[in-house]
Amino acid sequence: MTTRILPAVGDVDAARSVTTLLSQLPEAEPATPVSDSTQLIDTLARLAGESLDDLPEVVLVHERIGPVPALELIREVSLRFPAIGVVLITADVTPGLFSSAMESGARGVVTLPLSYEELANRVQSAAQWSVGVRRHLTSGTDVFTGPGGTVITVSGAKGGVGATVTAVQIALAAQASGRNVALVDLDLQTGDIGSYLDVQFRRSIVDLSTITDISPRVLSDAVFSHSTGLALLLAPSEGESAEEVSDRSARQIVSALRSRYEVVVIDCGSQLQGASAAAIEMADTALLVTTPDVIAVRGAKRVVRMWDRLQIRKAEETVTLVNRFIRNTEIQPQLIEKITGTTTANTAVPANFKELQAVVDAGRLHELDSKSTVKQALWALAGELGIVKVPEKAEKSGAKAIAKFKNDRGSIGRRRDRDGDSRNRKTT
Repeated sequence: MTTRILPAVGDVDAARSVTTLLSQLPEAEPATPVSDSTQLIDTLARLAGESLDDLPEVVLVHERIGPVPALELIREVSLRFPAIGVVLITADVTPGLFSSAMESGARGVVTLPLSYEELANRVQSAAQWSVGVRRHLTSGTDVFTGPGGTVITVSGAKGGVGATVTAVQIALAAQASGRNVALVDLDLQTGDIGSYLDVQFRRSIVDLSTITDISPRVLSDAVFSHSTGLALLLAPSEGESAEEVSDRSARQIVSALRSRYEVVVIDCGSQLQGASAAAIEMADTALLVTTPDVIAVRGAKRVVRMWDRLQIRKAEETVTLVNRFIRNTEIQPQLIEKITGTTTANTAVPANFKELQAVVDAGRLHELDSKSTVKQALWALAGELGIVKVPEKAEKSGAKAIAKFKNDRGSIGRRRDRDGDSRNRKTT
């Protein structure tokens, strides 16, 4: 049996050493090493999207991989891709490190400097375990085998640009299409999702911050089940409690949510903290909301540059949404795209706060009229982001029809111009 091995090694010399030894293993098929945690997750997600059978049996994680720490990376890989055997390569051979690696989901530890026999034994053991798990997964129908749910983060270029309204509405769109959706308020000091949806709940994300192993039971106790079907994980009512949610706990919480829900929408607010930075880094799509004015666009550029300096996310991997768009404004989406270096969404949300004012003041944003142009634009954005479930009939026919949702008539879909160009910048 051929064993496919994917090394994740940041150091060039260490990567060369690992590759040389792996090439000597019998029936081993080592892939080109990936240099950081983001590249590893992206590679595995891409392979899983094509076919679960394309995933490697073994992933080797070097202790100096970054920017996500090695143990946190092992935990995320184990949660998202449970049929992969992960092996840690480290110079630390203490019992404490070994125990931490096992708790994170590693199937073995290889000590540095590398030896052929130890590496061969650990890889063989992890590969046999992986094959056994895959055999079990393919024979059962109740075991989750996918790469995990889709995580969307929504951040504001500055305060008041509409990030929370955007997060709530795209989550509602995904839920209405039949997805299992969690909406998370990670704007820890000033989060308002509970106010927008008329929710009072004593538990918050802080209750999960000190738990090292978040089980489904623990997660369900901290989540509020809203009448719309959304699962809400709220921000703490006391802003000072935000300090209790570290970047490490945020990674564990996001991983736990991803393993249970098809779509996870996270409102990160406009202030960058360790927890929100971790979520943005882990997200499949990072959405940055701005308005077409000089101050907000400068803020968006500042945010994008900060994310790049901190190695959280590259500009080209960020999607910018233009909110409160007016057709004759001087600052058009194309200009914002050029200034920030990001990709602007095909959808632009029109400026029409009158449609929102009544439901916002009443704390009933989920009851926004389906005829609202703002709602139609945001639900179209959800379709553009790929978090809505398209009816099979529409998929087979290739029609550009609007999806029919239960209990709602909001529109979802991509808009195209007369030439079929999906980059149309007109408002809904």
